[in-house]
Amino acid sequence: MIKAPPTPKGFRDIAPPLAKRRREIIGKIIDTLEEKEYGFVPIETPTIEFADTLKGKYGESERLIYEFTDRGGRKLVLRYDLTVPLARYVATYNPPLPFRRYQIGQVFRGENPQKGRFREFTQVDFDTVGSLDLKEDAKIIAAAIKALKVIGLKDVVMFINDRRNFQDIPVEVVRVIDKIPKFGKEAAKKELMNKGFSEKECEEYFTKIQNSPPTKKLQEIFEILETQYGLKQIKKPGEAGNFIFDPTLARGLDYYTGSIFELKISQNPTDLSIGAGGRYDNLIGSFSKKGIPAVGFSFGLDRLIELTLNYVFSNN
Repeated sequence: MIKAPPTPKGFRDIAPPLAKRRREIIGKIIDTLEEKEYGFVPIETPTIEFADTLKGKYGESERLIYEFTDRGGRKLVLRYDLTVPLARYVATYNPPLPFRRYQIGQVFRGENPQKGRFREFTQVDFDTVGSLDLKEDAKIIAAAIKALKVIGLKDVVMFINDRRNFQDIPVEVVRVIDKIPKFGKEAAKKELMNKGFSEKECEEYFTKIQNSPPTKKLQEIFEILETQYGLKQIKKPGEAGNFIFDPTLARGLDYYTGSIFELKISQNPTDLSIGAGGRYDNLIGSFSKKGIPAVGFSFGLDRLIELTLNYVFSNN
């Protein structure tokens, strides 16, 4: 019996039942994003970009980029995400601003494959480019929450913070603070002490960050979410609601400039992230050499599929 050749590690075939489920979920998300209330329009960008387009945009994660040289000696890469190609698209075509777009496509990262994580996966990405209005931050958050509810994840909660809450705090401290929900406070303290911080300094930083109030801009976003979109803020554990202020949320320090948010299956901070995003006002302008603010959000489709299947099973 002849054995068929395998797929490379981290890459896979998708059989008809799962492919059908993926199409169904993509369709529901697209219908939500294209609703008049949100107004996102689709674009598509190439799977392959010039290496110089992507390099220098992802910090330490740049090592995960698939890079190669073609027969003409050109240095090319497989796209790592859909956001940097969006920045190039805007710089190339100068669409009328604000430009609200979504894109769904394959992205590639050379990381260690594990359950629910592959080297090739489908990303669902939507952004508003060209506006500093906090209504756009709220629109992105509201669209993400609604899209997940539409596909059956009724209890999702958006954790929200502001990058500005970490001003005057060492980056090493902020990176470790972000790990507390997953590894615990003592593990975070130990890691910082191994980096040279005293126990007293750790406690002072932890207390300062955990007691940080929402910034004025976050308060404005929260008000818009409540008044315009009918979403409710969770102000104490166990309370029903749609979003929560989390002063320890610190994702994308090399990338985000303002609001940052992470969507979880419930209000439990130790839950895995379903998707994430925030305001990034410097990336788009890096191609056009002029300031163009932006805010956006991304889902990993594979994790969404797994969660919807588990959610339906656990609620039957």
